[in-house]
Amino acid sequence: MEVSTIGLDIAKTVFQVHGVDALGEAVIVRQLRRGQLLRFFEKQPACLVGLEACATAHHWAREIAALGHEVRLMPPHYVKPYVKRNKNDAADAEAICEAVTRPTMRFVAVKSTEQQSVLMVHRTRELLVRQRTMLVNAIRAHMAEFGVVARAGLPQVRELLAVISDKADQRIPALARTCLEGLARQLSSLEREIVAAEKRIHAWHRTNEHSRRLETTPGIGPITASALAASITDPQIFRSGRGMAAWIGLVPR
Repeated sequence: MEVSTIGLDIAKTVFQVHGVDALGEAVIVRQLRRGQLLRFFEKQPACLVGLEACATAHHWAREIAALGHEVRLMPPHYVKPYVKRNKNDAADAEAICEAVTRPTMRFVAVKSTEQQSVLMVHRTRELLVRQRTMLVNAIRAHMAEFGVVARAGLPQVRELLAVISDKADQRIPALARTCLEGLARQLSSLEREIVAAEKRIHAWHRTNEHSRRLETTPGIGPITASALAASITDPQIFRSGRGMAAWIGLVPR
């Protein structure tokens, strides 16, 4: 009755485990609290563990693999066809347990903490850039209400910021100017954070061989190269360049 394969449905606090023996018979069906999870796998003999590649999956994959288990991550939409009944934690764990043993299943490489850190810098920068765009659009719209406009483009926003800081300019009422000054301060803070994030990306890019090699490709700079190097753990999982392009979203699925 020794467990050979375990399907693990992860969550924030309650995890569902479904384990089967070599004959495929269920021998473990139980829930675990977050604090119990690693202690449970410490007691299990080395086996195959399947997880869906979702939030926190890479963290748990690294932790469980460190205990001697073989961990494989799978895209959730590849696991869905194996759910036999109404979707719930127990059914999901059973589906994961079955899907991980399929010979045609495609797996997701487990990312290292370094790769996840670099991707976090990229996502933080992306969020800051979106917030900057929102602020710029708000400043443009508010000032247009008083007849003050600037040419299109981010550099031309400085013309509007100069009007905001010039208290002698009577086109902007005092009450409106206080609001615009607050938006201008937020914009300035975002600009500094974006520059700092880009410096971190460039610094990591210079230390990573794969990222530097990718930069030699025409049309790819340090930002794109570092994002690719951090996102794609093992390029050999793709059958062709088209497969990788489809995964990125450059060509139809």
